[in-house]
Amino acid sequence: MMGEKDKKEGLSRQEEFSLTPQELLVEEAVSKSNRMTIGVPCETDLEELRVMIKPEAVTVLTANGFEVRVENGAGIGANHSDQEYADAGAIMTSNHEDVFKSDIVLKINPPTLEEISFMRKGKTVVSVLQFNSLNKEYLKAVNQKKLTCVAFNYIEDRVAGLPFVRAMSEIAGSTVMLVAAEYMSNSKGGRGVILGGITGVPSARVVILGAGTVAEYAARTAAGLGAEVKVFDNHIYKLRRLKEKLGQFHLFTSAIDNLMLEDAISRADVVVGALRNNQGRCPTVVTEEVVSKMKENAIIIDVSIDHGGCFETSEPTTHQNPTFKKYGVIHYCVPNIASRVSQTATAAISNIFTPYLISLSETGSVEKLMLAHQGFTKGVYAYRGSMTNDVLASQYGMSSKDLNLILAASMETRMG
Repeated sequence: MMGEKDKKEGLSRQEEFSLTPQELLVEEAVSKSNRMTIGVPCETDLEELRVMIKPEAVTVLTANGFEVRVENGAGIGANHSDQEYADAGAIMTSNHEDVFKSDIVLKINPPTLEEISFMRKGKTVVSVLQFNSLNKEYLKAVNQKKLTCVAFNYIEDRVAGLPFVRAMSEIAGSTVMLVAAEYMSNSKGGRGVILGGITGVPSARVVILGAGTVAEYAARTAAGLGAEVKVFDNHIYKLRRLKEKLGQFHLFTSAIDNLMLEDAISRADVVVGALRNNQGRCPTVVTEEVVSKMKENAIIIDVSIDHGGCFETSEPTTHQNPTFKKYGVIHYCVPNIASRVSQTATAAISNIFTPYLISLSETGSVEKLMLAHQGFTKGVYAYRGSMTNDVLASQYGMSSKDLNLILAASMETRMG
């Protein structure tokens, strides 16, 4: 039994975290009496062709007690028809607003302010989070609605890895070399050089900046085709790990030495930027002067463009207009490369996230899911009116609260 003092402390915590017993009791009553609903809307960004769940996942989710609402055309960009979703058990609708009335909204890009206004108070939205793409008005809107906002690209697995980031990086790494091969051809205004090599002809030269997952898959693809590959990174342990993973290929690896890097870039047919900084903008390591010394019609692919880019000459481009030339060098700077192979990317995202939804059906609430999967809480940046990501909150001059403390207060209220 709780004493009077404990009860008062419990109520003060509820007030601090914008939780009331009435809200919690109503939420639990609804979850017990009705099927939990999942909404999958169309993406408003024409550049985004991925969708959060594939049709096969709908079959699994409905079997686990969910009602899945899919907006007509949501899967078209990933080449999944409305009929596929309907056959899997989804409820199809042409009402964009209706999908956002669901308990959980699954969307690749964060919802717009209008879409937030469609959502019911206290519900959950799952999307990607790019710090530089949000604004204070958006964060205030989700907090006013007391939404739980989950950034799937910040969810951690059991070994503190980022499964969604890794999957998209694997796709991006493999895809960039296919893009490079395309733009090296005469038909795309390239040098007319094959990516790789043939007997008696020197191989194409590829320089990769970074030694993470993108670099690993880019190097694997390029070396597998027979290209001469050089990888630069200031983290020696990453270079060593890369050499171990790709031991069957001959790779040149080096720390980022300005003179050596400049020489390698001046000789390269393709230069891939794959550096990443988890704390914000990635470093600019290739100056405009170095780019000006590159071969005519050589190619720069800046995978790091969504973090500012690692070439001084980089500017964001789109899938509709993916390239521009500067100093005679072709620049490909599309932020969302994985969307270029949308069905593969959709399958990867769906395969990773569906188990969390199944776990949600077993636990019965998002709160219990977070308590059961600590890695899931890493993706939560707003919860019931409070910011819970320190870095994001400080960027916009907002206060943040400890999510674990909020959850403890919530569970204490339910038990009390």
